[in-house]
Amino acid sequence: MRFTSCFWQNLHGIRVLAVFILNCLQILPWMVIYFSIYLKLVLLASVLSYYLGILTANYLQPVCRGKYKENMDKHSILVCMGWEQLEIRLQKCEGWEHIEISLPNCSSLQVISFPVVQLHLNRTAMRASQKDFENAMNQVKLLKKDPGNEVKLKLYSLYKQATEGPCNMPKPGVFDLINKAKWDAWNALGSLPKETARQNYVDLVSSLSSSLESSSQVEPGTDRKSTGYETLMVTSEDGITKIMLNRPTKKNALNVEMYHEIMHALKAASKDDSAITVLTGNGDYYSSGNDLTNFTDIPPGGVEEKAKNGAILLREFVGCFIDFPKPLIAVVNGPAVGISVTLLGLFDAVYASDRATFHTPFSHLGQSPEGCSSYTFPKIMSPAKATEMLVFGKKLTAGEACAQGLVTEVFPDSTFQKEVWTRLKAFAKLPPNAMRISKEIIRNREKEKLHAVNAEECSVLQGRWLSDECMNAVVNFLSRKSKL
Repeated sequence: MRFTSCFWQNLHGIRVLAVFILNCLQILPWMVIYFSIYLKLVLLASVLSYYLGILTANYLQPVCRGKYKENMDKHSILVCMGWEQLEIRLQKCEGWEHIEISLPNCSSLQVISFPVVQLHLNRTAMRASQKDFENAMNQVKLLKKDPGNEVKLKLYSLYKQATEGPCNMPKPGVFDLINKAKWDAWNALGSLPKETARQNYVDLVSSLSSSLESSSQVEPGTDRKSTGYETLMVTSEDGITKIMLNRPTKKNALNVEMYHEIMHALKAASKDDSAITVLTGNGDYYSSGNDLTNFTDIPPGGVEEKAKNGAILLREFVGCFIDFPKPLIAVVNGPAVGISVTLLGLFDAVYASDRATFHTPFSHLGQSPEGCSSYTFPKIMSPAKATEMLVFGKKLTAGEACAQGLVTEVFPDSTFQKEVWTRLKAFAKLPPNAMRISKEIIRNREKEKLHAVNAEECSVLQGRWLSDECMNAVVNFLSRKSKL
């Protein structure tokens, strides 16, 4: 009886064990499926992390807090995922067309191969090649238009950074303006990688070429007379020749090219059929005065030759305003600085927006007045008021300038253009010869005096440009600008 009881108890235990084993066998496929899904999710996360690394860094680099290693023969990358090692192998088939992924420690996982978007893995799309860099250098030599000193300094610094790395030259002396400007530009790049500098150089040259191509295309209906200028927009309509300073991104600062183009435009306007000539600015500024980067373009003869040539150019430039035979009117659309202010004494009328200001900071720059202002301003506004402007650098509002006689009339900025041009069109309908003769009677008595004043001012300025005060002011200006 006891034996029978033990037998049935053991049989019951075997039955329970059998049921348990059968249940485990039923669950096992699901466990395999879940484990397989888990491995696939890990694999998918790894692939996504890999692509995210490419998209964010633009080149193959460590992902998932892992280590990075590249084998140039196999084009493989090893990424440590913590508890496992994922191997991503790039099969180089004409531009890296496939990517092969495997888990070496898991023999049950098969190798998966799938297509790769070539845009993300093509190195030429991520970094400018040496060939692109050389092509860009050749493009710079073919540029027909001078891109300006700032752009040339940027090109120089990027070239040096791309070819030599961080600045390794000793800092030039304070009066070696050109080399100091170059050194500042290069040194400002710091530890920028060569590859990034090379790419930036290529991008900058490409943007220069594109902008020059677009600027060389003249829109339909544009007056053909305006297409011969790079820094001006010159049009002739309704008896008015309009000379617009057209460097709005530089606040219409006068560079050497603009000096020559204004002289050419004035000489052409003196001989055309227009009755009056108007000078104005494009953008928010009338003009911010001389472009101080002119001082960085030093000829072989050094700063002495630069100062001498500058004095000759300035004397000829101001002379064109003194000798201009027709009514010459300034439409001051915004702030005016330096020579754009001092020349106003040679205009026949000056109309200003109420947001215009007039500033002559010559002493701050270690310079002296020009544009015959040392003679015209005391006559116009009294010696004391002229001294306040020319010597102490007081900035006048449009209302103050009008009260002191420098400005003919001030208009609200909101209606400035409409009101002024309505008036100018009415002036242009007056008999042109009568206006020309009347101007001769008013101005001719002082023409000889103005030319003498102009010559004296230019001679004094030539010396000031060579002074320590002026050079230090220019160096400080360029240093501040390079840090922006």
